[in-house]
Amino acid sequence: MGVAAGVLTAVGLVVAGPASASAVTSAGSAAHGQAASRVKGGEPARDKERLLFRFKDRRISESSGLAVSPTHKNVFYTHNDSGAGPQFYAVGPDGRTLAVFTVAGAAARDWEAMAASVDPATGESVLWFADIGDNLNGAWPDYSVYKVTEPKTMRDATLQATRYRFRYKDGGRNAEGIMVHPLTGRLYVVSKEFAGSIYAAPAKLRTDKVNILRRVGPAPIMATDAAYAPDGSSFVIRTYFSASLYRAPGELISRVSMPSLQQAESITYTRDGKSLLTGTEGVNSPVYEVPLPTTAAARTAPGTPSRTGAAPSRVAGVPDASASNAAAGDGDSGVPAGVIALWLGVALGATGIIAAIARRVS
Repeated sequence: MGVAAGVLTAVGLVVAGPASASAVTSAGSAAHGQAASRVKGGEPARDKERLLFRFKDRRISESSGLAVSPTHKNVFYTHNDSGAGPQFYAVGPDGRTLAVFTVAGAAARDWEAMAASVDPATGESVLWFADIGDNLNGAWPDYSVYKVTEPKTMRDATLQATRYRFRYKDGGRNAEGIMVHPLTGRLYVVSKEFAGSIYAAPAKLRTDKVNILRRVGPAPIMATDAAYAPDGSSFVIRTYFSASLYRAPGELISRVSMPSLQQAESITYTRDGKSLLTGTEGVNSPVYEVPLPTTAAARTAPGTPSRTGAAPSRVAGVPDASASNAAAGDGDSGVPAGVIALWLGVALGATGIIAAIARRVS
């Protein structure tokens, strides 16, 4: 791996926290799992999660993004984390690879998330790949998101990408989640921090200059992925412990308990909006289907009247004061205080180790 990679790995341990210690993850999940499986008001989830499939292709070793095809039935997309090149995989319902696609004109510095959407202006199905990982929180001058037209056939191919460059208005940071509103086509980035945030991209993206990401609301602690519901009435943010459903930033609908995973990396909605799909890293890694609580699913079922007309404007324009709403009703999204204290302790210790390594190689 080399010294530089070792330093980044140490930083990753700080960022990943419980993801690198399954015992901590299990303890945290057990501490809040029962409460997290209920919506506000105590309504139970409809059913338990089920294993949908495992990735059969050994080249899929660090599945970091997950999306459901808007046009091909039973086709799922994923891509690896950093160091794997600008490629993504189309996978069938049995977990077998249907095709491998190379994204031309793209780099893969640290791909952390993807999204699938239908362009509201053209009706064209598109896929988004987010090169937004930054374990040093500001090491990169800007970040990139690549957009490609969804393949019409499931055969290996090279696809031309449109690259959009981004910079945060309030300074560089690490992020692992993107989501695209299905009605407006607007892109959002969710940062992965102890005090995370949701950032909105400009309504119209530019390829000839850097696009500025502006904070529009809070996000749960250490968010690893995010996705909009198919009808745009709500969105989900995944953390290492659970998932949180929102009507708008700071407006929690419910928390949903997630299956125990070694390193929870991805989340998306099923095409009917009634369930969530979630995955993790590793060879032969699983993808689980988690039914939404009845109340939450009713908000996202196709054809259900929703507040989609109001939601995008609220998301795009919600003031930072919405963080106070989160403090009252969402806070750390159910992560036990003891676990947060443990994370901080590990972070402080790891920081000392990283400093010592840096001194040795300087």
